[in-house]
Amino acid sequence: MIRKLLARDTAETHRVATPLELLFDLSFVVAVAQAAHGLHHAVVENHAGAGLLAFSMAFFALWLPWLNFTWFASAFDNDDTFYRIITMVQISGVLVVAAGIPRVFEHQDYRVVVGGYVVIRLAMVTQWLRASRDNDEHRVCARRYAMGIGGLQVLWVLWVLAAPPSLQIPLWVVGMVAELLVPVWAERASATTWHPHHIVERHGLFTLIVLGESILAATQAFQKGFDSGVNLISLAAASLIIVFSVWWIYFEASQRLDTLRHAFLWGYAHLFILGSIAALGAGLAASPDYDLHLAHAPGIVIAPFTTVPLAIFFLCVWYVQDCPGQAGLRKYLLPLGSVAVLAATFGPAPIHVTAGITLVLVILTRVVR
Repeated sequence: MIRKLLARDTAETHRVATPLELLFDLSFVVAVAQAAHGLHHAVVENHAGAGLLAFSMAFFALWLPWLNFTWFASAFDNDDTFYRIITMVQISGVLVVAAGIPRVFEHQDYRVVVGGYVVIRLAMVTQWLRASRDNDEHRVCARRYAMGIGGLQVLWVLWVLAAPPSLQIPLWVVGMVAELLVPVWAERASATTWHPHHIVERHGLFTLIVLGESILAATQAFQKGFDSGVNLISLAAASLIIVFSVWWIYFEASQRLDTLRHAFLWGYAHLFILGSIAALGAGLAASPDYDLHLAHAPGIVIAPFTTVPLAIFFLCVWYVQDCPGQAGLRKYLLPLGSVAVLAATFGPAPIHVTAGITLVLVILTRVVR
């Protein structure tokens, strides 16, 4: 059945993630795993700089389509046949991106990733054109989205086919900024009717997906310890404490989307929140390799891939979620935690010390008001 793609009510009751949205998220499990694995391999091979750049480019190509789909679905999802088919096309694009991520890390070959990205984004253009046809109030906004996203895909194709190697990174930054500005420009015409509770739930679910990489890293620490006969139980336990603490702090923080400006700040900050969690998984996975003397990188290279992502995570959560609603000592816990975990980089047993710091932060967030 084909129905009009009408704007949904922002105050709709019992609004939760749909099975189709969960299927969409499931495709990202594979893609995020590819990005985290690539970064893990680059770190242990002592190619941290190149690996971090490739990871940043790959993760942005995953996060932005997910973000745009999620906020669009919150405002317009009618679950008709055409909507489902277009979403499945997007899922196919995500899997193409996932398949191309190893090429980015190994050969700096962006063609497959860009191809999958363009598929996802052009499918999104189709959805925005449907919304513009069926909603008089949001017609200008939806057309701006379609025009901005569609035009940028032409530029991405030109970028991957014709950009000189020396200009690829600067032009990628320009394209990334342009992608982020499209929603700002479009929403100025008339804000879409996204559902605050639904958006918070969707971001929470994606956070759990990304945290899965860190759970896998802790599992691998147990496995590598058992297989090698080296006792890595304390390292695996420390990794789990860090993962549990990240979960606790993220979901303990207040999450309010009361204005459009705050919604943009909150949504875009999740690029760093989610990216830091994914990078954390790679760092935790690299730590057992170092202890087993399988890594070619020194400890001072590997340790920051646990501590720096954690510091970024703490600061972003504090700024967009926790800070506005807190007062007194509670307001400064996460910034102080960021400083503490960064300092742990240069001390002995950085993973274990970091686990202790995160555990203390969790306890303090529960008792300090």
